Amino acid sequence: MLDVNFLRENAEKLKAGVKSKRVDPVIVDQFLASDKEWRDQTFAVEALRAELNKFSKERNIEKAKEVKVKMKETEQGLAELEARRQKLLLQIPNPPLASVPMGESDKDNQVLREVGKKPVFDFPHKDYVELGEALNLIDTERAGKVSGSRFGYLKGDAALLEMALVQFVFQFLTDKKKISKIIKANKLKLIANPFVPVIPPVMVKPEAMQAMGYVERGGEEIYHLEKDNLYLVGTSEQSVGPMHRDEVLDGVALPLRYVAFSTCFRREAGSYGKDTRGILRVHQFDKVEMFTICAPENSGEEHKLLLAIEEALMQELEIPYHVLNICTADLGDPAAAKYDLEAWLPGQNEKNGEYRETHSTSNTTDYQARRLNIKYKTADGKKEFVHTLNGTAFAIGRILIAILENYQTAKGTVKVPKVLAKFVGKKEIK
Repeated sequence: MLDVNFLRENAEKLKAGVKSKRVDPVIVDQFLASDKEWRDQTFAVEALRAELNKFSKERNIEKAKEVKVKMKETEQGLAELEARRQKLLLQIPNPPLASVPMGESDKDNQVLREVGKKPVFDFPHKDYVELGEALNLIDTERAGKVSGSRFGYLKGDAALLEMALVQFVFQFLTDKKKISKIIKANKLKLIANPFVPVIPPVMVKPEAMQAMGYVERGGEEIYHLEKDNLYLVGTSEQSVGPMHRDEVLDGVALPLRYVAFSTCFRREAGSYGKDTRGILRVHQFDKVEMFTICAPENSGEEHKLLLAIEEALMQELEIPYHVLNICTADLGDPAAAKYDLEAWLPGQNEKNGEYRETHSTSNTTDYQARRLNIKYKTADGKKEFVHTLNGTAFAIGRILIAILENYQTAKGTVKVPKVLAKFVGKKEIK
């Protein structure tokens, strides 16, 4: 949600930002018209209240009764205007920051860098589905019998690999020395607060989901349990952010950094016919997500930190990847800026290989904080809205795909990345 005063004073600038996100800027004009009606009605209520006070002091009972009736009608109209005004306000997306490249589609996302050496195979290499079936790691056929399409069983060493990834990333992100090292390496002026591990709920109330900014557009992707009126999270960010709803945080304690593991659920609406084979695009998956709450002046640097951590994790796994600066047209409603990491998957694109998204990190500035009413107390005692950011640590299924395809051998086995071997208990999956 945006600052209403900012919206009133910067309407044309905001309309340009909204349009660059492929949202009809007429929504800004509609809000401003509704806002004017609401303000006029507010003044009318205040004027009637002043009249009522006057007649009450004068003990003019008849006139006071007349004003009370009129005031009740006016207040009811005000409530209706407020509801309409609020609905329109929630539909206005967070405008992109000036640093975000302009674009018309995801084809305009900018590649910032490529990192890592792509594997070169001297044998006919396989895709992850072939490897998963041959090594009895992935079973989508039986999952189809139980749950339908776009589900899968992770079995044996694949399950161990998932647990290894979770243990590895939790140890990494809760280590203050590692966070400090990344901050220094990237010349960031940030406090090295480690990440607090969280296992969050995967069902949230409608008001919590809406506050995170994913309902107005993209709501068709979300599973809604109508009987219980609860939503299943598509990322643990959606349940971690609302933890601090309606709170005023101690500015000295910022930044608050969380790392959360949860199962996530997405309908994948509109994606049928794409990636229907295997576990690349599924309705249920596990993910480790980073979430940060910080002071506004630090959110730009905090965003760089989350990206640097994502890159450090991929480098620890020794998986090739590239970094994308996401253009305006490919930003969701809450994000003011976003980076993606895409891992090199040699078994994709008819085994010619291609990059596929495994990570993203977004700076949502104060957009979610205003919806959640999360503030912090500044050094001079003022209360200001915080900034929130999120970033993928590991989308487990896709990282498993990257490991299987990049670490396969001529024998049909898969080597375990060095940093995971101690957690898996073996160096090779046979």
